[in-house]
Amino acid sequence: MQKEIIIQLPSPAKRYYRHGWQSWSLTAWQDVEQPLQTPKPALLHCMQYDAVYIHEKRSHGSWVGAVEMQNGKILLLGALNLDAHVFLNGDTLVGRYESDGGEWFTAEGNEQEVFAQYAAALAKSLSVSETLSDSNAPTVWCSWYSFYTHINEENLTQALDNLGDLPFDVFQVDDGWQRAIGDWIPNEKFPGGMDNLAAKIRRTGRTPGLWLAPLLVVPNSNLYRQHPDWLLRDKNGKLVSAGFNWNEPLYALDTTHPDVLKWLSALMRQIREWGFDYVKLDFLYAGALVGKRHNDMPREQAYRQGLTVIREALGDAYFLTCGAPIIPSLGLCDGMRIGPDVASHWASKRDDLFLANFAIPGTRNAIRTTVNRLWLAPLVHTDPDVTYFAAEKNTLTPAQEKMLQNLAQICRYEATSDKPNWWTEDERKNLRTFLEDQPNIERKGRYQFTLDGKEIDFSSAMPIPRATWLQRILGTFLGWAGSQPFILRILYKLSQRGLKEKIAD
Repeated sequence: MQKEIIIQLPSPAKRYYRHGWQSWSLTAWQDVEQPLQTPKPALLHCMQYDAVYIHEKRSHGSWVGAVEMQNGKILLLGALNLDAHVFLNGDTLVGRYESDGGEWFTAEGNEQEVFAQYAAALAKSLSVSETLSDSNAPTVWCSWYSFYTHINEENLTQALDNLGDLPFDVFQVDDGWQRAIGDWIPNEKFPGGMDNLAAKIRRTGRTPGLWLAPLLVVPNSNLYRQHPDWLLRDKNGKLVSAGFNWNEPLYALDTTHPDVLKWLSALMRQIREWGFDYVKLDFLYAGALVGKRHNDMPREQAYRQGLTVIREALGDAYFLTCGAPIIPSLGLCDGMRIGPDVASHWASKRDDLFLANFAIPGTRNAIRTTVNRLWLAPLVHTDPDVTYFAAEKNTLTPAQEKMLQNLAQICRYEATSDKPNWWTEDERKNLRTFLEDQPNIERKGRYQFTLDGKEIDFSSAMPIPRATWLQRILGTFLGWAGSQPFILRILYKLSQRGLKEKIAD
């Protein structure tokens, strides 16, 4: 057991493999001569990155780091326990546990081989099922990117009917069904109840799926008002910020509190009783934020304790995690989002050049991080997020749409969120082929693959844009503005108005 380990590099480092903390956090190979800027705005740091290391200037990453040396070989240093970080410090790799020490893994050689060896070591350390990698994830239709929070019993029923006989295994109800973040009971838009909706889905031969963010709480919820002692606080007794969304500040549940664990268990059992056998839990990073807990334990161990209770209560339901700390989730979930949200656009100049934030929703951001995490495939079903087939409702080029579809096939996690009446006849036919195909996949290089012999290259999605000095100055102002709650509330209301226009038929 070592709290810190220092590995001398045998030759100078050319590139560093930066592994992000949670699902959305940037994961990429970066040139060691071009350090990345600190992402903005500060108020959202805890939503997308590990705020503990957000201002770290050295090349660094969560649990694992690797260097590509001048001779092309890879030297990897990875933690086999939780609460660990790896830094490139000059000509050394430094691994450090935040609290107690733990085991370390090192390997040198071919890139695919050393990451495969690390995955095998993690599987043993975290008791990951050996049979998971032999199966495919279910095919999924999700309500999020067509309706966002504007779902109701009527429009979901219509979408379900309009899917016809398309071979989706799961119909997933996303955000917008609950009364509040923290109050996981159906709102007035679902008068028939969630059990009634699940029954409708099951009658089509599909598995009912449901989205929740059970480790978050907002001030507008009854849970926040009734159980202030359940919330994570800092050493001074102030509530720990978990970010800002839904036009409200976000706070986190303390997963070491016995009553919180009982509540989480009861909530998961309720979902199963309603009839939902596919469960997506989102914004899970909240359970691993820094804070003073009811029971003193390292933050990622506290998160894993909560996830263990959730897993046990869900029983044999398919469990997908999102916004989730990567290594602490392994062995407890069936699938995991391994990149940021996609979007109906390829990239954003604002996010890339002014905010330097590559964890924000965007298709290029999603592809970049997902491809760089495919070594996780033996440990969990790797979810790249949805693909697009309705060209009318997005600005992606056909080539960009195809790249996203190819990535989904490589991950063997195929999903879409297009509203069924958006598809033309040809788009519907292409979607059916996509869902039914099982191509033979071979990895040829870091970003190169073949699907049934056809060459696929993700290299064009990998470069990390560099801002000019003027863009950095403007980004500092935008970052400050984006840290002001009143500005975020205005932007949220404007975004909701735009979404209503987008989803209108």
